[in-house]
Amino acid sequence: MPSPNDIKKGTVINRNGELWVVVNFQRVSPGKGASFVRTKAKSLATGKVVEENIKSSESIEFAQVLNKKMQYIFSDGSTYTFMDGMTYEQVALDADMVGDDAKYLKEGLDVMVVTHNDIPISLELPGKVEYVVAHTEPAVKGDTISGNVLKEAELDNGLLARVPIFIKTGDSVRINTGTGEYLERVK
Repeated sequence: MPSPNDIKKGTVINRNGELWVVVNFQRVSPGKGASFVRTKAKSLATGKVVEENIKSSESIEFAQVLNKKMQYIFSDGSTYTFMDGMTYEQVALDADMVGDDAKYLKEGLDVMVVTHNDIPISLELPGKVEYVVAHTEPAVKGDTISGNVLKEAELDNGLLARVPIFIKTGDSVRINTGTGEYLERVK
C-alpha cells in the first residue's frame, strides 16, 4: 500500500475520485507529533491548486502513470513541444504545466514526460544537465583572495548561473536542475 512518504514531484494522487498531480512537496518531521508531507497539488480536471498536509499514517491511492522518455524540441512561448525518439510522436505541454523547469530546457534535452491515460500531466528533468558557457567575464588577478569566489555566467540556453571564477566562455559545465547550482566543469 502506498505511503505519503512515497510522494514526489509529478506523483498523481487519487483523492475522493479526483486526480491531483503533485507540483511541490516537503517532508516535515516535527519534534513533537507525527511526521507529515506538505504538498502543493494541481487538479487535473479543474486546474485548481491546493496545499495540503498528509499525515504519514494516512493511506493514499496513487494513480497509474506512464513515464515516457522524450526530447525537448522547441517552445512557441505558450507551449513546449517534446518528441518521442522511437515513434516520432509529439506532445505539447502548456507553459504552466512546465513551470519553473522551463529555464533548464534546451534543444535536444532528454526528459521524462509523465502521462495518465495518454494525457501528459507533468515533466521530470534529469538531475543534472550539461550546458556550454555562452558568456562570462574573465577572472581578474587578485579575485581569489577571499577564497571561494563565484561569478555570473550566461549559459547556451539563456540560463544565468553562478560559477567559479576559473570558468571561461566556451567551457562546458554541469548544473543541478533541482537547485540551479553549479556542480562541475565537464572536460
